[in-house]
Amino acid sequence: MPAVKRVTHEPAYVLHHHDWSESSLIVEAFTRGHGRMALVAKGAKRPSSNFRPVLLPLQPLLLSWGGEGEIRTLKGAEWGGGLVMPTGDALLSGYYANELLMKLLAREDAHPRLFDAYAALVHVLASPDAEALGAAALRAFELLLLRHTGHLPALDVQTLTLAPLQDDAPYRLVVEGGLRAAHGDDEVWLAGAAWLALSAALDEQAAFTAALQAVAGWPAGEQARLRQQLRALLHYHCGGNTLRTRQLMLELQRLKSPVAFS
Repeated sequence: MPAVKRVTHEPAYVLHHHDWSESSLIVEAFTRGHGRMALVAKGAKRPSSNFRPVLLPLQPLLLSWGGEGEIRTLKGAEWGGGLVMPTGDALLSGYYANELLMKLLAREDAHPRLFDAYAALVHVLASPDAEALGAAALRAFELLLLRHTGHLPALDVQTLTLAPLQDDAPYRLVVEGGLRAAHGDDEVWLAGAAWLALSAALDEQAAFTAALQAVAGWPAGEQARLRQQLRALLHYHCGGNTLRTRQLMLELQRLKSPVAFS
């Protein structure tokens, strides 16, 4: 992809930032038209910087940058408005989604539909419906992230044989093996009808909303089995190490319910 010398008012979200110098930051941003970008925000750590109150995660932004090379120079950042910062478990879910994007997206590889799905996820997490719909929204986003990065097999056939799924038969999504018929000792699986519903939802124009609605209508046990299968696949493609945000979630759960983890 040829270098872009100047971009203005590009829809974006901050995924992560780290120190560049005593006064500057490197900002990892997810942008709609240019994918994941590394931008140096000069002077952003100074109390008087215009960047300081704007470069926050889980907030819609409009970014402008220039230059060439792997790291571009941030020229402007404006708040896109419309959202408050998620809190509690919703905030951790947002940081978890950010870490997944950092792990799985190559730089300067645009995924506008995935960007829209991420924006929709953030909207749910920042809304009063976060407690009720947050988990289903996260599953919808995980599915779309896996699909857009090429890690999700077709969900309407068995991967190795291409045999169609049967509504009432059990199937499991396995790392490196794709979707296959569940064995007798498999405890984590979903019925063919559930996988077919997800496949149809992901093909919709508004795929995030369709997948969210599909998962939100399932019983808690079924949602949990989907989460386990997606997490195993994501864990594998993220390099096999426990995500930092995932570890933090587990530690917080232990603090809330110490007996359950003893």
